[in-house]
Amino acid sequence: MYFVAKKLRAAEDFMHHIYIHMNDVEHFVVYSGLTLKQFVTSVEPMKNILLLKHAYEDGSFNMHTQFDFVTNEDMAGFLKKESDLKQDLCWVDFASEKNVNALTPLEQAELLYLSHKREPLATPFFSKLQNRYTYYSSVADKMTKVYYRFIGDSEILVSNLFNQMIKEKEGAGNFWRRKSKNHSPIIDPSTLRLYRPYVKEGALLSLYKLDKPNAHYGIEVRTLSDYDYPDEVWDDLNEILKLSYDEFIQIS
Repeated sequence: MYFVAKKLRAAEDFMHHIYIHMNDVEHFVVYSGLTLKQFVTSVEPMKNILLLKHAYEDGSFNMHTQFDFVTNEDMAGFLKKESDLKQDLCWVDFASEKNVNALTPLEQAELLYLSHKREPLATPFFSKLQNRYTYYSSVADKMTKVYYRFIGDSEILVSNLFNQMIKEKEGAGNFWRRKSKNHSPIIDPSTLRLYRPYVKEGALLSLYKLDKPNAHYGIEVRTLSDYDYPDEVWDDLNEILKLSYDEFIQIS
Protein backbone atom coordinates (compact mmCIF):
# COMPACT_ATOMS: atom_id res chain seq x y z
CA MET A 1 0.00 0.00 0.00
CA TYR A 2 1.40 3.40 -0.97
CA PHE A 3 1.12 6.74 0.78
CA VAL A 4 1.93 10.09 -0.76
CA ALA A 5 3.52 12.62 1.55
CA LYS A 6 1.48 15.79 1.93
CA LYS A 7 4.55 17.92 2.24
CA LEU A 8 8.14 17.67 1.19
CA ARG A 9 10.34 16.32 3.97
CA ALA A 10 13.84 17.59 4.64
CA ALA A 11 16.68 15.28 5.65
CA GLU A 12 16.19 15.99 9.36
CA ASP A 13 12.52 14.94 9.19
CA PHE A 14 13.61 11.32 8.78
CA MET A 15 14.74 8.98 11.54
CA HIS A 16 17.64 7.56 9.54
CA HIS A 17 19.14 7.36 6.05
CA ILE A 18 21.35 4.54 4.85
CA TYR A 19 22.93 4.14 1.41
CA ILE A 20 23.30 0.53 0.25
CA HIS A 21 25.00 -0.87 -2.86
CA MET A 22 25.04 -4.66 -3.11
CA ASN A 23 27.22 -6.86 -5.30
CA ASP A 24 25.62 -10.27 -4.81
CA VAL A 25 28.01 -11.95 -7.26
CA GLU A 26 31.10 -11.12 -5.19
CA HIS A 27 29.14 -11.24 -1.92
CA PHE A 28 29.84 -7.73 -0.67
CA VAL A 29 27.76 -4.69 0.21
CA VAL A 30 28.87 -1.06 0.46
CA TYR A 31 27.07 1.08 3.03
CA SER A 32 27.14 4.71 4.03
CA GLY A 33 25.29 5.85 7.11
CA LEU A 34 26.19 2.74 9.12
CA THR A 35 28.38 2.81 12.23
CA LEU A 36 30.46 -0.06 13.60
CA LYS A 37 28.23 -0.28 16.66
CA GLN A 38 25.11 -0.44 14.50
CA PHE A 39 26.64 -3.24 12.45
CA VAL A 40 27.83 -5.33 15.40
CA THR A 41 24.55 -5.03 17.31
CA SER A 42 22.44 -5.84 14.23
CA VAL A 43 24.10 -9.06 13.03
CA GLU A 44 24.56 -12.48 14.59
CA PRO A 45 26.78 -12.26 17.71
CA MET A 46 30.45 -12.88 16.92
CA LYS A 47 32.81 -14.84 19.15
CA ASN A 48 35.94 -12.82 18.29
CA ILE A 49 37.22 -10.37 15.70
CA LEU A 50 40.77 -10.26 14.31
CA LEU A 51 41.92 -6.67 13.83
CA LEU A 52 43.79 -6.28 10.55
CA LYS A 53 43.83 -2.47 10.38
CA HIS A 54 42.96 -0.36 13.41
CA ALA A 55 44.04 2.20 16.01
CA TYR A 56 42.63 0.35 19.03
CA GLU A 57 45.19 -0.10 21.82
CA ASP A 58 43.40 -2.36 24.28
CA GLY A 59 42.99 -5.52 22.23
CA SER A 60 44.42 -8.94 22.99
CA PHE A 61 47.54 -9.98 21.08
CA ASN A 62 48.06 -13.11 19.03
CA MET A 63 51.73 -14.08 18.94
CA HIS A 64 51.48 -16.33 15.89
CA THR A 65 50.13 -13.68 13.50
CA GLN A 66 51.14 -10.51 15.37
CA PHE A 67 47.52 -9.35 14.98
CA ASP A 68 45.43 -7.88 17.79
CA PHE A 69 41.98 -9.29 18.42
CA VAL A 70 38.85 -8.58 20.45
CA THR A 71 36.81 -11.22 22.25
CA ASN A 72 33.05 -11.12 22.63
CA GLU A 73 33.48 -10.27 26.32
CA ASP A 74 35.52 -7.17 25.41
CA MET A 75 33.31 -6.10 22.50
CA ALA A 76 31.37 -3.41 24.41
CA GLY A 77 34.58 -1.64 25.44
CA PHE A 78 35.95 -1.93 21.91
CA LEU A 79 32.82 -0.39 20.37
CA LYS A 80 32.85 2.47 22.85
CA LYS A 81 36.49 3.39 22.23
CA GLU A 82 36.49 2.71 18.50
CA SER A 83 33.75 5.28 17.89
CA ASP A 84 36.09 7.98 19.22
CA LEU A 85 39.18 6.95 17.22
CA LYS A 86 37.93 8.12 13.80
CA GLN A 87 40.34 5.80 11.98
CA ASP A 88 39.95 3.29 9.16
CA LEU A 89 39.14 -0.19 10.39
CA CYS A 90 39.41 -3.69 8.95
CA TRP A 91 38.63 -6.98 10.65
CA VAL A 92 37.36 -10.52 10.18
CA ASP A 93 35.49 -12.56 12.76
CA PHE A 94 36.80 -15.94 13.91
CA ALA A 95 35.70 -18.85 16.05
CA SER A 96 38.69 -19.41 18.38
CA GLU A 97 42.33 -18.42 18.76
CA LYS A 98 43.51 -21.92 17.90
CA ASN A 99 42.11 -21.29 14.41
CA VAL A 100 44.21 -18.12 14.15
CA ASN A 101 47.28 -20.06 15.28
CA ALA A 102 46.75 -22.47 12.37
CA LEU A 103 46.99 -19.75 9.70
CA THR A 104 49.83 -20.26 7.22
CA PRO A 105 52.19 -17.44 6.19
CA LEU A 106 50.34 -17.22 2.86
CA GLU A 107 46.97 -16.88 4.60
CA GLN A 108 48.39 -14.17 6.85
CA ALA A 109 49.69 -12.39 3.76
CA GLU A 110 46.21 -12.58 2.23
CA LEU A 111 44.75 -10.95 5.34
CA LEU A 112 47.30 -8.12 5.10
CA TYR A 113 46.50 -7.65 1.42
CA LEU A 114 42.81 -7.51 2.27
CA SER A 115 43.33 -4.78 4.85
CA HIS A 116 45.45 -2.73 2.44
CA LYS A 117 43.49 -3.10 -0.81
CA ARG A 118 39.92 -3.39 0.58
CA GLU A 119 39.44 -6.51 -1.52
CA PRO A 120 40.63 -10.10 -1.24
CA LEU A 121 43.55 -11.59 -3.12
CA ALA A 122 41.58 -14.82 -3.51
CA THR A 123 38.61 -15.06 -1.15
CA PRO A 124 37.43 -12.96 1.82
CA PHE A 125 36.43 -16.14 3.64
CA PHE A 126 38.97 -18.32 5.40
CA SER A 127 38.09 -21.92 6.18
CA LYS A 128 40.32 -21.99 9.26
CA LEU A 129 38.81 -18.82 10.71
CA GLN A 130 35.25 -19.77 9.76
CA ASN A 131 34.55 -16.06 9.34
CA ARG A 132 31.05 -14.96 8.42
CA TYR A 133 32.06 -11.35 7.74
CA THR A 134 34.98 -9.35 6.40
CA TYR A 135 34.58 -5.71 7.39
CA TYR A 136 36.27 -2.54 6.15
CA SER A 137 35.33 1.05 6.98
CA SER A 138 36.85 4.30 5.73
CA VAL A 139 36.36 7.54 7.65
CA ALA A 140 37.39 9.78 4.73
CA ASP A 141 35.11 8.00 2.27
CA LYS A 142 32.21 7.73 4.76
CA MET A 143 31.70 4.13 3.73
CA THR A 144 31.67 0.61 5.08
CA LYS A 145 32.30 -2.43 2.88
CA VAL A 146 31.25 -5.82 4.17
CA TYR A 147 31.84 -9.22 2.57
CA TYR A 148 29.13 -11.67 3.65
CA ARG A 149 29.47 -15.43 3.57
CA PHE A 150 25.67 -15.38 3.39
CA ILE A 151 24.56 -12.32 1.39
CA GLY A 152 21.08 -12.46 2.95
CA ASP A 153 22.69 -11.28 6.19
CA SER A 154 22.60 -7.77 4.69
CA GLU A 155 18.79 -7.68 4.82
CA ILE A 156 18.90 -9.10 8.36
CA LEU A 157 21.28 -6.29 9.32
CA VAL A 158 19.07 -3.52 7.89
CA SER A 159 15.83 -4.95 9.29
CA ASN A 160 17.36 -5.31 12.78
CA LEU A 161 18.78 -1.79 12.56
CA PHE A 162 15.45 -0.21 11.58
CA ASN A 163 13.45 -2.34 14.02
CA GLN A 164 15.68 -1.24 16.89
CA MET A 165 15.25 2.42 15.90
CA ILE A 166 11.47 1.98 15.78
CA LYS A 167 11.48 0.23 19.16
CA GLU A 168 13.46 3.09 20.68
CA LYS A 169 11.11 5.63 19.08
CA GLU A 170 8.06 3.83 20.44
CA GLY A 171 9.66 3.64 23.87
CA ALA A 172 10.16 7.40 23.88
CA GLY A 173 6.38 7.96 24.20
CA ASN A 174 4.56 8.59 27.45
CA PHE A 175 4.13 5.91 30.11
CA TRP A 176 0.50 5.03 29.35
CA ARG A 177 1.18 4.79 25.63
CA ARG A 178 4.05 2.38 26.26
CA LYS A 179 1.84 0.28 28.53
CA SER A 180 -0.95 0.06 25.97
CA LYS A 181 1.20 -1.15 23.07
CA ASN A 182 1.98 -4.84 23.00
CA HIS A 183 4.63 -4.60 20.33
CA SER A 184 6.41 -2.18 18.02
CA PRO A 185 5.94 -2.29 14.25
CA ILE A 186 8.63 -4.41 12.59
CA ILE A 187 9.98 -5.08 9.13
CA ASP A 188 11.03 -8.59 8.17
CA PRO A 189 14.24 -9.34 6.22
CA SER A 190 12.14 -11.18 3.63
CA THR A 191 10.31 -7.92 2.88
CA LEU A 192 13.57 -6.06 2.31
CA ARG A 193 14.74 -8.89 0.06
CA LEU A 194 11.95 -7.99 -2.38
CA TYR A 195 13.70 -4.65 -2.95
CA ARG A 196 17.13 -6.14 -3.62
CA PRO A 197 17.04 -5.09 -7.31
CA TYR A 198 17.16 -1.46 -6.12
CA VAL A 199 20.11 -1.89 -3.75
CA LYS A 200 21.99 -3.78 -6.46
CA GLU A 201 21.86 -0.51 -8.41
CA GLY A 202 22.73 1.54 -5.33
CA ALA A 203 19.86 2.95 -3.26
CA LEU A 204 19.07 5.28 -0.39
CA LEU A 205 16.69 3.91 2.24
CA SER A 206 15.08 6.61 4.38
CA LEU A 207 13.17 5.64 7.51
CA TYR A 208 10.56 7.95 8.99
CA LYS A 209 7.43 8.05 11.14
CA LEU A 210 4.20 9.64 9.98
CA ASP A 211 1.79 10.49 12.82
CA LYS A 212 -1.21 11.72 10.83
CA PRO A 213 -3.77 10.71 9.71
CA ASN A 214 -2.81 7.18 10.81
CA ALA A 215 0.42 6.63 12.67
CA HIS A 216 2.83 4.35 10.80
CA TYR A 217 6.47 3.96 9.87
CA GLY A 218 7.76 3.82 6.35
CA ILE A 219 10.89 3.49 4.25
CA GLU A 220 11.32 5.53 1.10
CA VAL A 221 13.56 3.79 -1.45
CA ARG A 222 15.41 5.91 -4.02
CA THR A 223 17.70 4.40 -6.63
CA LEU A 224 21.01 6.28 -6.86
CA SER A 225 22.79 4.46 -9.68
CA ASP A 226 24.64 7.62 -10.73
CA TYR A 227 26.62 7.83 -7.49
CA ASP A 228 30.00 6.09 -7.61
CA TYR A 229 31.16 7.49 -4.26
CA PRO A 230 28.90 7.10 -1.20
CA ASP A 231 30.13 10.27 0.51
CA GLU A 232 28.66 12.36 -2.32
CA VAL A 233 25.17 11.21 -1.32
CA TRP A 234 25.35 13.23 1.88
CA ASP A 235 26.45 16.37 0.04
CA ASP A 236 23.35 16.13 -2.16
CA LEU A 237 20.95 14.66 0.39
CA ASN A 238 18.33 17.42 0.48
CA GLU A 239 18.26 17.56 -3.31
CA ILE A 240 17.92 13.78 -3.51
CA LEU A 241 14.94 13.87 -1.12
CA LYS A 242 13.14 16.29 -3.42
CA LEU A 243 13.01 13.53 -6.02
CA SER A 244 10.09 11.11 -5.98
CA TYR A 245 10.89 7.83 -4.31
CA ASP A 246 10.92 4.65 -6.40
CA GLU A 247 9.24 2.51 -3.77
CA PHE A 248 7.58 2.96 -0.41
CA ILE A 249 7.64 0.23 2.24
CA GLN A 250 5.04 0.56 4.98
CA ILE A 251 6.02 -0.94 8.33
CA SER A 252 3.21 -2.10 10.58
